[in-house]
Amino acid sequence: MTRYTLIPIMALALLPNAAQAQTKIEQGAIKTTTIDGKTMFNEYCVVCHGKEGAGNGPAAADLKKPPADLTKLTARNGGTFPEARVARYIKGQDEVDSHDRRDMPLWRALFKSLDNEDTAALRVKALVKYVKEIQTN
Repeated sequence: MTRYTLIPIMALALLPNAAQAQTKIEQGAIKTTTIDGKTMFNEYCVVCHGKEGAGNGPAAADLKKPPADLTKLTARNGGTFPEARVARYIKGQDEVDSHDRRDMPLWRALFKSLDNEDTAALRVKALVKYVKEIQTN
């Protein structure tokens, strides 16, 4: 068995255990990182969304629903980046209709646990800006 530990900081730990045949994803404590969209994406999001944001991170296959390809949000939204919707999703205010439960951590609450409301808002804004920057055709 390969066991992934999915920590809200999105660090990935592979814990092999041959006695069991399923994968387990767990969440743990969040750590502070700089308020820079790319740095936060690499720290918090890569494990599921992948380094390029295409939804192919190392833990993606073991989630109930595959993570979104974040590089195609503008294309899927008629050529306009859905900034407000992305921010609401990162904050935990919006859900994806087909999810039985939300695998993605509620980042706003986690960011608030690190800092305060104002700094949490800056973190969300920086992540949204970075996701906008990685859009492809």
